[in-house]
Amino acid sequence: MNAALPRVVVLGSGAGSNFEALAEQAGGHYEIVAVGSDKADAPILDRARRHAIPVFSITPFDYPEHTARDAALARAIAGARPDWVALAGYMRLLGAETLAAAPGRILNVHPALLPAFPGLDTYRRVLAAGAREHGSTVHFVTAELDSGPPILQARLGIAANETVESLEARVKTMEHRIYPQALAWCAAGRVAMRDGVTWLDGKRLTKPIIVEETDE
Repeated sequence: MNAALPRVVVLGSGAGSNFEALAEQAGGHYEIVAVGSDKADAPILDRARRHAIPVFSITPFDYPEHTARDAALARAIAGARPDWVALAGYMRLLGAETLAAAPGRILNVHPALLPAFPGLDTYRRVLAAGAREHGSTVHFVTAELDSGPPILQARLGIAANETVESLEARVKTMEHRIYPQALAWCAAGRVAMRDGVTWLDGKRLTKPIIVEETDE
């Protein structure tokens, strides 16, 4: 492992396609030093092993009580000495100890145009609402669900014949583009969270940087 690069811990619960994008586009920007999950058999851990990245799991079976589980997760993260933590489909809320393990340095990518549609099942909900556009938001993680200040946002128009599956595939493609970009900016010191807002290159962002689906 390259000690000169900013160290990143990735947390995920599922297949790990966003982790794969982060790993493949790390380049000389950052190094993923550990991958953790709340499921011992999560496919994201297998992906990490194929990249020869150390893995760990902190599950409800091992720690049924939330406070104890949060403390164990915080210890595992701290043991990897990360500069940044990136949530990649991690399906559990972070508690106070985990947030304190990397204060102001935890990122998430959420499949919606926050602040619209926080929480789960966003593709079905946005189609049911008749929305004309959808997308994804990379944001800082705070104690409140999907409410941390945004960094980057991918936007795309919803087609007349859109399905949950087609919309998810299109949004995932955009996530695989914007998440590595945002993490690279953070690792380079270009992006930070201060006073509850996002700063880019020393300037306060009043709204996220927008990436359109047709952009090159």
